[in-house]
Amino acid sequence: MDANHEELYSMLVPLHQHRLIVPRACVAEVVRHPLSDPEPDEPSWLRGRMPWLDREIPVIAFEELAGLPFVEPGGRTRVTVFHALAGVLTTGAFGILSEGFPQLVRVNRQVMEPDTRHAWPEDGPVICQIRMINEYPLIPDLERLELLIAGHMTAGVETA
Repeated sequence: MDANHEELYSMLVPLHQHRLIVPRACVAEVVRHPLSDPEPDEPSWLRGRMPWLDREIPVIAFEELAGLPFVEPGGRTRVTVFHALAGVLTTGAFGILSEGFPQLVRVNRQVMEPDTRHAWPEDGPVICQIRMINEYPLIPDLERLELLIAGHMTAGVETA
């Protein structure tokens, strides 16, 4: 098989102390917008909503949701907007607070391997952590993120 077909264009999304690695196609845009205040009955990791295109999308603090140390947003904070692919968010997208802009990387089997130093809960937002040369990014469970957001939002959720 051609080596080009075994590569995946991915984005390294910088958080405060960690990075997420996601397929490039999942990221819609990186923006800087003020957030609305979160609803009082929502969890602290659901940081509010922001205008994006013609809708209000939920924005989360991934590290806080994953039980990792979290720092309040600062001057470099951006929102990385993800396409909602699970079909449970009527907004069609959600945002994750990031520290700066994601970096485009090409991933293949030669540059990555599983990193098993940390056990992640099966029902949490992290599938696993990998080692990529000198990086240790987290692979988020984007479908679970959507379900967690939908389960805690007071509006913007598909009903069955």
